[in-house]
Amino acid sequence: MKVNKIIAAKLLLSLVIMVGFTSCSKKSDSKGGSRATGWKINDKKGGFQYASKFKKQATGPGLVMVEGGTFTMGKVQDDVMHDWNNTPNQQHVMSFYMDETEVTNLMYMEYLDWLKRVFPPDQENYKNIYEGASPDTLVWRNRLGYNETMTNNYLRHPAYAEYPVVGVNWIQATEFAKWRTDRVNEKILEDQRYLKKDAKVTDETAEKVFSTEAYLASPSTAMGGDDKLVLKKGQKPGAAPKASASSGGTNTQGNSPKNVYAQRTSGLILPEYRLPTEAEWEYAAAADVGQREYNAYKGQKKYPWSGQYTRSGKRQVRGDQLANFKQGKGDYGGIAGWSDDGADITNKVKSYPPNDFGLYDMAGNVAEWVADVYRPIVDDEANDFNYYRGNVYMKDKIGDDGKVELVTAETQKFDTLSNGKIIARNLPGQIAQVPVDEKETYLRQNFDKSDNRNYRDGDKQSTRYFKFGGSEEGDEKGKMSDSQRMYDSPKHNVSTDSLGNMVRRYDKSNKRTTLVNDDVRVYKGGSWRDRAYWLDPAQRRYFPQDIATDYIGFRCAMSRVGPKSDKKKRARN
Repeated sequence: MKVNKIIAAKLLLSLVIMVGFTSCSKKSDSKGGSRATGWKINDKKGGFQYASKFKKQATGPGLVMVEGGTFTMGKVQDDVMHDWNNTPNQQHVMSFYMDETEVTNLMYMEYLDWLKRVFPPDQENYKNIYEGASPDTLVWRNRLGYNETMTNNYLRHPAYAEYPVVGVNWIQATEFAKWRTDRVNEKILEDQRYLKKDAKVTDETAEKVFSTEAYLASPSTAMGGDDKLVLKKGQKPGAAPKASASSGGTNTQGNSPKNVYAQRTSGLILPEYRLPTEAEWEYAAAADVGQREYNAYKGQKKYPWSGQYTRSGKRQVRGDQLANFKQGKGDYGGIAGWSDDGADITNKVKSYPPNDFGLYDMAGNVAEWVADVYRPIVDDEANDFNYYRGNVYMKDKIGDDGKVELVTAETQKFDTLSNGKIIARNLPGQIAQVPVDEKETYLRQNFDKSDNRNYRDGDKQSTRYFKFGGSEEGDEKGKMSDSQRMYDSPKHNVSTDSLGNMVRRYDKSNKRTTLVNDDVRVYKGGSWRDRAYWLDPAQRRYFPQDIATDYIGFRCAMSRVGPKSDKKKRARN
C-alpha cells in the first residue's frame, strides 16, 4: 500500500512538471513574445519595436517581378561573326524586379521638371544640375540625313511621350535611378504620414530635399531638419514632436507604434532603383520560364519569344513583326501597310507583345544600358551567382562630430566628362560618399579594395602583388605606364584653366589597340537601327559611359528582399 502511494506521488509530480513545461512553452510562443528571450515585442509600454506583421516587399511603380533561377548566359547559336566575348556559361540570378518598359520621354521629363523646380538653373550654385541631366537631343543629327524633326521634338513633344528616352548616357541613367528611388520612398512615407502631405510638391527646395539614405541615417536632420516636414508616427504637421526613448524605432505594416520615425526595419522603404546587371537583363530577356522546351540549361532560345523567326505565328496576327528593328539595308520597317513593324525610328512602348515575364521590348526598339563594365569575358570561375563587374564600394562620410555629412550647394561635386559635358556627381541633401579603406577591408577574404572594376581581368594591376604605392619601375604614384596596361585605350582629357576656360586634350596616339577601359559599359538588346542578329538576348556590346546615342535607352531594376517567390510553402510529409 505504501509502495502504491509512493508511485502515485511520483506520477503526480511528473504530471505537474509536464504541465509546467507545457505552460512555459505556450508562454514563450504566445503572441508578441520573443523566441529568444520571451520578452514582448511591440509592447505599447515600450521595448523592442519590429514589423512583425510584414508580409512581403511591395512592388514599386512600373516594375514587374522576375523570379530568379539558373540559365545559360552567353550565345549558343552559330557564331557567324566569330565573336568571342559571349561564350556560354551557366549563371544563377536572384529574384528581382524590372521595369515593364523602357524609361519613356514622359518619365524622364518628370525628372527634368523636378530638377528645374528644386535647383533653378538661373542660380549660380545650381546652373549645371539641370543641363547635366538633360538628354543630348543632337544625337539625331546625321551629316547626310534630315532628322531635325526628331532633334527638335522627340524629347518634349506629346506625340513622343510614350516613346523610350534616348540621348541619355550611362551616368545620366544611373542618376535618374537614384532620383526615382528617393521620389518613390518619399511618397510612401508621405502616404504613411511620416512626411507632411504634398511636401514633395509645395515645400521641397534645394535646402530641403528628401534623400532615402539621409533619412535612414538621421531622420531628424533629413529635409533640412524641418520638423514640420519630417514627422513621427502620429505627429501632426506643425506640432512639436514629443520626446521618446524609442525615437529611433520603427513603423510596421498594421502595428505601427506612435511617436517614432520610419526605419529600414519598418519594411516600408523600398530598395534602390538601379540599372539591371548584365546577367539580370539577359535572364529577364530570355524568359525561359515560359517555354520549357527551350531548356534553360541548354540555352537554345534565339529571341525573347519562342521560335526562330521574328514574325508571329499566331493565327490572328500571323506575319506581324514581334519587334522593332532594321530589316535590311535601307529598310527600317518594311513596305508601308500590313506586315511592316509599324515604326520608322523608335516606337511607343508596349507596341509589341511582352515576353513570358511580362516585359516589353526586350528585343528591338532601343538597346539598353546595363550596369556592368565591359570585359571580353565573363569570369564565371570567380563567380557564378548574381554576376556583376563594376563594384565600387563606398561608405558614408563621417564628420568630426561623428555624424554623417550631407552634401550642400557649397560641397557639391561636378564631373567634366570627356566630351566636355558637366554632370553633378551628387545633389544637395544626399550623404557625401568616400571610398572604403583599410578599416573595412583589413583581413577580409571577399574584397580588399574600393574599386573592383578591373578585378581578375588580366591586366597587371589585377595581380595580387601589384604595388599601388608607385615603387614599381615605370609606375609613378600608382599609375601604370602604357606598356603595363592591358587595356591601352585612348586617354582623352578635359580640364579647365585658371580663367575657367575648357581645355580639351584629345589622345592622338597611334599605339592604342583597344577602346576597352574601366569607363565603358555593356549595352544589350537590338535597337531600331540594328539587324535581327542583335535581337538575341545573349549579344553584348559596349559604349563609353559618358556618350549618348539615338538608339540606346534604359530601364530600371530593383533587388528583391526576402523569399525567392510568393509561392506557398511546399507541404512536408
